[in-house]
Amino acid sequence: MEDDGGERSSFVISLIENRAKEVGMAAFDLRSASLHLSQYIETSISYQNTKTLLHFYDPVVIIVPPNKLAPEGMVGVSELVDRFYASVKKVVMARGCFDDTKGAMLIKNLAAREPSALGLDTYYKQYYLCLASASAAIQWIEAEKGVIITSHSLAVTFNGSFDHMNIDTTSVHNLEIVEPLHSALWGTSSKKRSLFHMLKTTKTIGGTRLLRANLLQPLKDIETINTRLDCLDELMSNEQLFFGLSQVLRKFPKETDRVLCHFCFKPKKITNEVLGADDAKKSQMLISSIILLKTALDALPFLSKVLKDAQCFILANVYKSVCENEKYADIRKRIGEVIDEDVLHARVPFIARTQQCFAVKAGIDGLLDIARRSFCDTSEAIHNLANKYREEYKLPNLKLPFNNRRGFYFSIPRKDIQGKLPSKFIQVVKHGNNVHCSTLELASLNVRNKSAAGECYVRTEVCLEALVDAIREDILMFTLLAEVLCLLDMIVNSFAHTISTKPVDRYTRPEFTDNGPLAIDAGRHPILESIHSDFVPNSIFISEASNMVIVMGPNMSGKSTYLQQVCLIIILAQIGCYVPAHFATIRVVDRIFTRMGTMDNLESNSSTFMTEMKETAFIMQNVSQRSLIVMDELGRATSSSDGLAIAWSCCEHLLSLNAYTIFATHMENLSKLATIYPNVKILHFYVDIRNSHLDFKFRLNDGPKHVAHYGLLLAEVAGLPSSVIETARSITSRITEKEVNEMEVNCLNHNQIMMAYHAAQRLICLKYSNQMEDAIRQALHLLKESYIDGKL
Repeated sequence: MEDDGGERSSFVISLIENRAKEVGMAAFDLRSASLHLSQYIETSISYQNTKTLLHFYDPVVIIVPPNKLAPEGMVGVSELVDRFYASVKKVVMARGCFDDTKGAMLIKNLAAREPSALGLDTYYKQYYLCLASASAAIQWIEAEKGVIITSHSLAVTFNGSFDHMNIDTTSVHNLEIVEPLHSALWGTSSKKRSLFHMLKTTKTIGGTRLLRANLLQPLKDIETINTRLDCLDELMSNEQLFFGLSQVLRKFPKETDRVLCHFCFKPKKITNEVLGADDAKKSQMLISSIILLKTALDALPFLSKVLKDAQCFILANVYKSVCENEKYADIRKRIGEVIDEDVLHARVPFIARTQQCFAVKAGIDGLLDIARRSFCDTSEAIHNLANKYREEYKLPNLKLPFNNRRGFYFSIPRKDIQGKLPSKFIQVVKHGNNVHCSTLELASLNVRNKSAAGECYVRTEVCLEALVDAIREDILMFTLLAEVLCLLDMIVNSFAHTISTKPVDRYTRPEFTDNGPLAIDAGRHPILESIHSDFVPNSIFISEASNMVIVMGPNMSGKSTYLQQVCLIIILAQIGCYVPAHFATIRVVDRIFTRMGTMDNLESNSSTFMTEMKETAFIMQNVSQRSLIVMDELGRATSSSDGLAIAWSCCEHLLSLNAYTIFATHMENLSKLATIYPNVKILHFYVDIRNSHLDFKFRLNDGPKHVAHYGLLLAEVAGLPSSVIETARSITSRITEKEVNEMEVNCLNHNQIMMAYHAAQRLICLKYSNQMEDAIRQALHLLKESYIDGKL
């Protein structure tokens, strides 16, 4: 269906909502013929959940019902598309096309698996919105592309996003998961400054897309994550297997995932009409898919040889379900009866076209053999014409390139042209150091050559009709093959390759718990450590007994980098990759929320503070017990008293939940929280002050540390008058003295409960520790003594 070989998205999205702000979404992937259904309640007025999914799918077309005459409260998604996705093609379809009954029937008839396996059979009425969206999407695709979707061929998933960690679009941007911040300032080299581009060493287009999808929606299932990590363990310990798999995966075409859609979609038959260019193009794409499939099946025995002795679940399962499956050999044999053995998948346009024309063995179809002869004659005539021009016009370096759009054309180095080109040459265009041009003779031969090729494609498709129908019966086999190759590409060429290029033991396997602590020892920022060789590692420990960490420190001390680092390590761990740390144990996170530096948003008429409050409101409305919340400088964009009040009350609200929170701030008043609430831990970035200069160490230490007047030091460097600085020093010293007295009183009042919480935190650590029984007994004894002596 999609003939471009690039990484461009190929999703068609259909959206509809009801008055209760419930949204139904159907995402149809034209490339791999898969349909993803989602239905959810939109919890924010800014439609954050919908924006997150749209960012994930990155659609080329969005289908919505008309706004006109729509009841109030049912036009939000349409307005969202107009406002934020103006560059995406918007299609308005009549509300009658959004028919949930028809959608249910279509899913039942087209889904490769039974609706019961999707959880849809008993919930048709409950999930009517996504079924209505599916109906509109399928109708538009069949009408627009001129195809019929084959029965029981669609790979349908339902509510897939609920099985994965949810990262909203603001957090994706803040954490630089797909694109770096300030990419316009950093230039093209900034591509390496996002997590996606750092890991993007995949060799196939499907593998690259799977990597992006995993980074935007990491896994939540510990068993699945651990099977990926087991696979990495084996690859890292078995060099022969790692390099063998790397080599074998190169034998599979980059576009293997594309092959599926040509067997899922049947072209609508055209009768009593002359075959047009579009029909020839569709035939060409089908032949290309057969050749691509043949090349992939030819590579399977090599994969089988490499995986024969693999031990881990993923590789052993691939060997059993794919390499040992006789159906692939049967299909390969059937393809071999029709397709010439020498035909291979090619990416060079002219070679690919020649391979497609000569795909079917000679002697099967007389009309095809005649069309081939015409194709060869015109191709030979074009090359003879080029030789004639070389001699006649003394152009020894004249070349004859080919592309699918122009056909053949001439390329002449500009240094070979003395004066002007003869008038015979037309369509002259300068292209670097060369001149591209054509002639009337060449244009005429191009038309005949293209017509002969088109006839070859159409006749070849007729010869392949029975073969294609047989392949359609086994479409699930090719879905499995495509998924396996994408997964292997991601694990081997991305995860294992990235780890193998780092020094030994720089990346370690993370451990997972359902309700344990988040503990990262000597963690590093995965992107920045590759830019700065002397990157300073830092640790973190959060548990139920200490579920909020407040990070303090001057500007430029490393707070924002640290917050980003923790999130990126968790994302890496939950996609099944090793992490840049000495040790990591992670409680599986279901959502990551970030609130980091913002500026005025002129589009939505929001000031910096209003943008800050909207982001915070979204977090407060959607936070769950298993979320990770990362907040950088909340409340600084308004008055100091209001800002502190908002930050304090937000902290108190988050403390009442089991969610883990990391809160970076300049407000030293917030450190008082630790004197009242025992589940708050204060950390600070160490800064050495020498001769009124700040020496940043980027090292995280326990407890609050008052860096005396660092704001004033920076103001002094900036050139503020000395009298202004002195007055500011006197004011701040009086404020600080009052605050220190308050904190001392709080510490005395809440000392007992603090000790109880510290003891609870130590007990949680021991619960999840891997130590021997005697060591745990001794630790419990020491903990008891410390508690009795009041030294915790």
